[in-house]
Amino acid sequence: MVVLNRIYTKTGDDGTTALGSGERRPKYDLRVEAYGTVDETNAAIGVVRLHAQDMPELDAMLGRIQNDLFDLGADLAVPERDGKAERLRVVASQVERLERDIDALNDKLAPLTSFVLPGGTPAAAYLHVARTICRRAERVIVKLAARPDEPVSAAGIQYMNRLSDFLFVASRAANHNGAGDVLWVPGQNR
Repeated sequence: MVVLNRIYTKTGDDGTTALGSGERRPKYDLRVEAYGTVDETNAAIGVVRLHAQDMPELDAMLGRIQNDLFDLGADLAVPERDGKAERLRVVASQVERLERDIDALNDKLAPLTSFVLPGGTPAAAYLHVARTICRRAERVIVKLAARPDEPVSAAGIQYMNRLSDFLFVASRAANHNGAGDVLWVPGQNR
């Protein structure tokens, strides 16, 4: 259990922050950016949930995802060293649960005939915002993983990739199962 007695420590006043391992890194460090962008994704999902209270199945899925994103942040904050995985890691079963949730939502949707523009209901629009932040987080995590001295769990990368898919399908579900989707019309304004 995490216990936070003091919110400010002043240890970051020099422009550094501590990873979960205690190692200090500059606040602009790519690993810090990775888990910070995961946190942004989580905050955006929190806004979605304000608009999804009349969709209990979706809201429950989003609540589980928010918890998973904290797991991923913890995973990223403590890089695995020398094969030691003593800290919390995202695991394959979390990715698989996302896939089941995607399938459950997608089964109710009409097939797409065009790309979907962000919009429709407030929940759908905010889900698109969360999706774009998620994609940015994924890009940062993949960039971090490309560094030979910066281990990142494969399941963490898979989770973020699947999460952006989930957020897209969820946006369609929040748009009355696709009936309220705003579709792209190529060249409409020429």
